[in-house]
Amino acid sequence: MSAAPVDLSVRLGALTLANPILLASGTCGYGVELAGLLDFAAIGGIVTKTVTLRPREGNPPPRIAETPSGMLNSIGLENVGIDTFLREKLPAAAALPTKIVVSVGGHAVPDYVELARRLDPEPGVAAIELNLSCPNVSGGLDLSLSRAGSAEVVGAVRRVTTKPLIAKLTPNVTAIGDIARGAEEGGADAVSLVNTFIGMAIDVERRTPKLRTVTGGLSGPAIRPLAVAKVYAAARAVRIPVIGIGGVSSAADVIEFLLAGATAVEVGTWNYVEPGAAGTLAAGVAAYLARHDFRSPADLRGALVLPAKE
Repeated sequence: MSAAPVDLSVRLGALTLANPILLASGTCGYGVELAGLLDFAAIGGIVTKTVTLRPREGNPPPRIAETPSGMLNSIGLENVGIDTFLREKLPAAAALPTKIVVSVGGHAVPDYVELARRLDPEPGVAAIELNLSCPNVSGGLDLSLSRAGSAEVVGAVRRVTTKPLIAKLTPNVTAIGDIARGAEEGGADAVSLVNTFIGMAIDVERRTPKLRTVTGGLSGPAIRPLAVAKVYAAARAVRIPVIGIGGVSSAADVIEFLLAGATAVEVGTWNYVEPGAAGTLAAGVAAYLARHDFRSPADLRGALVLPAKE
C-alpha cells in the first residue's frame, strides 16, 4: 500500500497557501521583477515591497553592505506610493500564479488605516502585512516596541478591512512574545518575524561607516539561529500562526522554523544570491515530510523533541 500523498498547503487565518514558502518583503520588488527567474507557481506567495501613502526615495547611498554570511541594508522603504502601486504594480502582480500579500508601512496608526482601507476592495490582494518593524525609517519601530502599541495599530486596521492581517515584528525587543500577543489581541490573523537586527559595519581604511545611515538592518544566514529562537518564543506565546523569517536558504532551514513553531516561512536575502531558489524549497519540504511519515507541514508543529528535564 502506497503512503498517502503529502499536502503542503497551510492556513494563515482565512488565507490558504499552496505551500509554506513566501518571498519576503523588500527582496522581490513587486513580484514581476523575478519573471523568468522564479517558478511563481512553486511558492505559496509573494510579500511585496512595503508600500506607503506617498512615494519615497528611500535613504541616500551607500545603503547596502555585505557582511559575513549576510548583509546590512538601509533602503528606507523606497517605493512608488499607494496610488501608483494600485494603478501600475498591483495588476501585474495579481496576474502571477501565486498569492500576493501587500506589505504596508507608515509613521503613525492613521497611515496604516488608510492604506488598508485602500487595499480592502482589491481582489488581487490576498492579505496585508503590516510592517511595524522597519529599523531604517524615522518612527518605523515605534509601533512594535510594546504590546499595547502593536495591539493599537492592528486593532485600528482590523476595523477597516476584512483582509487577513499579518503583523511583521522586530527582533529588537526584550520580550517578543508580549509583542506578538498584542498583535493577536488587536485581531491579527498571523505574525511574521523577524525583521532585521540592527547592525553596523565600518570601513577601517577610511574610518567611516559602510552605510550612509551608519546603522542598518542585518539579514541573511548569520541571523537564522537568532530568528529561530524568536519564532520559538512567539509561537509559545500566541495561538495564531507564526511566519518565520531570517536566513532561509534551504529546505532544512524551512523545516527548522516549522519545528520551532512556524506555520510558514519567508525567504529574504537568499533571493539576491539565487533568485529562483525559493521555487525548489517546497519540493525539499515535501521530501522531508514523506521520509518521516508526516502528511503536512502542520504535523511538524509540536514535533520538536526537547531534552528531558532532570
